[in-house]
Amino acid sequence: MTCEFLFRSQPYLSETKARVTAIGDDGSIHLDRTVFYGQSGGQPGDRGMLVTSEGKEIPITNAIHPGDKTRIAHLPEAGDWHLKPGDVLTCKIDWERRFELMRMHTALHLLSVAFPFPVTGGSIGTDKGRLDFDIPDVPQNLDEIASKLNRTITENHTVSQEWISEAELDANPELVKTMKVKPPMGQGRVRLIRIASGNTLIDLQPCGGTHVASTGEIGPVRLGKIQKKGKQNRRVYLHFA
Repeated sequence: MTCEFLFRSQPYLSETKARVTAIGDDGSIHLDRTVFYGQSGGQPGDRGMLVTSEGKEIPITNAIHPGDKTRIAHLPEAGDWHLKPGDVLTCKIDWERRFELMRMHTALHLLSVAFPFPVTGGSIGTDKGRLDFDIPDVPQNLDEIASKLNRTITENHTVSQEWISEAELDANPELVKTMKVKPPMGQGRVRLIRIASGNTLIDLQPCGGTHVASTGEIGPVRLGKIQKKGKQNRRVYLHFA
């Protein structure tokens, strides 16, 4: 049974009622809808609580996709929680952690604009994140790049989502910035994250993660160390200032 991913259309929703659809052999809890983001695309899975109708709190340490992108397995702390299909729970994510991940995820999209090179990897954290770029040498104008990045943030551009068909994505391959990780395909459509103000487009790329509603919510950032990870691979770290 598929699960309704509320975090896609409502990334600021921190809790919801949901019904248990299955309990995995590993003890994972499957629901008909969830606010928990499932670990993927460099963004960690959400943590939080599932609360029973009797008020029992079940700590969730991670949320993952079990084999496909249509379901999310909520991984509880070890214990016998006596749940069964049909039980109604309240999902509550660790909102403070999620919001930091949203801020950093959007900031990394802007970093991919500041460094206009193919992306070979990335990771999102609550205090720092990084992108790996396919470039032979580190740009010399790092201070200028950092200033431009922070200026784009303070311009408070709108962050929104839209959907296109897989055929449209195939016809516009330049939308995909990542070299090794391709957008999930096979469901007929692909989600895009647009950063723009009116007709001024800052960035548009496929992404399944959660983001803030406007770039101003990111706050100031600074470039961290840049590591050489291969002949033409450079790892660029980004920190909240």
